[in-house]
Amino acid sequence: MRGNGDSLSRTPEGTKMPRQNFATGTPWEPIVGYSRAVRIGKHISVSGTTATGPDGKIIGIGDAYAQTVQIIKNLESALGRAGAGLKDVIRTRIFVTNIAEWEKIGKAHGEFFGEIRPATSMVEVSRLISPEILLEIEADAIVEE
Repeated sequence: MRGNGDSLSRTPEGTKMPRQNFATGTPWEPIVGYSRAVRIGKHISVSGTTATGPDGKIIGIGDAYAQTVQIIKNLESALGRAGAGLKDVIRTRIFVTNIAEWEKIGKAHGEFFGEIRPATSMVEVSRLISPEILLEIEADAIVEE
């Protein structure tokens, strides 16, 4: 099924809930076939997000803390387009290329999520799509309708 925004999901009661896809306009979204965020009912999933600025360039090259801050700002923007905010996040997944940087990443994550306290995972991966990208974060949120 193509992500054209008109696909439907069924609830256990058999009612239909519309699927809403939210794009950021990056050239990769249509090529790879993904949306920055997808909302069905109260649930929003945000794709793996990197530390890109408005110009598409990586912010904080070589600095895991700065990249984490930018990523969370990008997550907040995507959530906002889908009708949510950081306060609605129930889970984050952090993929890092160097787990030794966990304290810097965790510090930035805690600055945004210290009171919210979503479930989270931090996993080391061998590499991400570009060597300048030190980490990528996914998020799931649930909002009140």
